[in-house]
Amino acid sequence: MTRWLDPDEQRTWRAYLTATRVLMDTLDRELQREAGMPHAYYEILVQLSEAPGRQLRMSELAQAASSSRSRLSHAVARLEAAGWVRREECPTDRRGQIAVLTNEGFATLAAAAPGHVEGVRRHLFDALSPAQVDQLRGISETLAEHLTGS
Repeated sequence: MTRWLDPDEQRTWRAYLTATRVLMDTLDRELQREAGMPHAYYEILVQLSEAPGRQLRMSELAQAASSSRSRLSHAVARLEAAGWVRREECPTDRRGQIAVLTNEGFATLAAAAPGHVEGVRRHLFDALSPAQVDQLRGISETLAEHLTGS
């Protein structure tokens, strides 16, 4: 039996979809305009910048960036062409590769980060009260835990 959404659930679901879609589209457009990269590439650079030695196995990077391996491989190829990332062979697994953030990639990320953080602040946090920020964090953590099983 289908458990249809009641009117309040339907309204909540549609508001959530609209808010998350518009927020991510807005942040993506701003990153494209100001830093010349889509949000997905920014996220890859962030994940690498926070990793030990600024490098991750491609499989770990795909998981960290919530991307499929094929989509990540395509993105990393573009980041390589820009000179922001390089791939190296994995010393412990001949089939594996490691993505390494280059100095140029780190500088590009460092230049993009202030504008992106300002956009996140302006479009998300400035619109919410401190209590709503706490609620959003709690809800988001609950959903992430539920969906990832962690």
